[in-house]
Amino acid sequence: MGLALAWLGRQLARYLGKARHVHGSGPAVAPDRLLACLEPGDVLLVEGNSRVSSAIKYLTQSTWSHAALYVGPAPGLANAARVAGHCFIEADMVDGVRSVGIDEFRGLHSRICRPLGLRKSDCQQLIAFAVARLGNRYDLRNVIDLARYLLPTPPVPSRFRRQLLALGSGDPTRAICSTLIAQAFQSIRYPILPITDTHSADSPTCPGCVEEILRVRHHSLFAPRDFDVSPYFQIVKPTLAGPFDFTALHWDDAPAAGR
Repeated sequence: MGLALAWLGRQLARYLGKARHVHGSGPAVAPDRLLACLEPGDVLLVEGNSRVSSAIKYLTQSTWSHAALYVGPAPGLANAARVAGHCFIEADMVDGVRSVGIDEFRGLHSRICRPLGLRKSDCQQLIAFAVARLGNRYDLRNVIDLARYLLPTPPVPSRFRRQLLALGSGDPTRAICSTLIAQAFQSIRYPILPITDTHSADSPTCPGCVEEILRVRHHSLFAPRDFDVSPYFQIVKPTLAGPFDFTALHWDDAPAAGR
């Protein structure tokens, strides 16, 4: 029974992950221009074009359905990947944790989210966490977990949609969402979207003062959009990374058809 469920899970994962034509919400950046802006430790958010991407975008009410960690020429990555040019680490439903090159995201709308304030040692530890998990595969025998993504817009109230991502055994969630990257940042205690509590500062010199205490959000509840809305990540737009002169743009001033 276990082998049959594993086979069925892999077939379902392949079906959900198969690319299809989807109109993106924004233009794609040329791969060479994107690479020129990336730094190790950056998170690349992607508007995917698979069946599972549609469900994740709906459940998280976001443009982004996938996230990958840019590691650059990280020590040990080339040997693990055995493919030249691989500089991202991501979690894939079928292949597990793997390294990919920039061509994996060619033609897809993307966004760069950059963690600020990382020391070199922090960045090295972050990347080492992800690299150490290359080759990890996920148990896809729980086909019920995977089947929730067959409906691109499941009839779930908005307040429960994020929880639906973490429903079930956990492995399909880790294979699809941003769990791997969230765990990597949590390993160096870098905040993404922590839970914030306020307490009295209990100071005799300032009786009305309060202090914020951060609590770690469970990694299974993170979605790609969290890196976008996080106050601790800077949005980097390749179009504006260099000199930008809007007056040099070429416009088609011809009247629109039908006017």
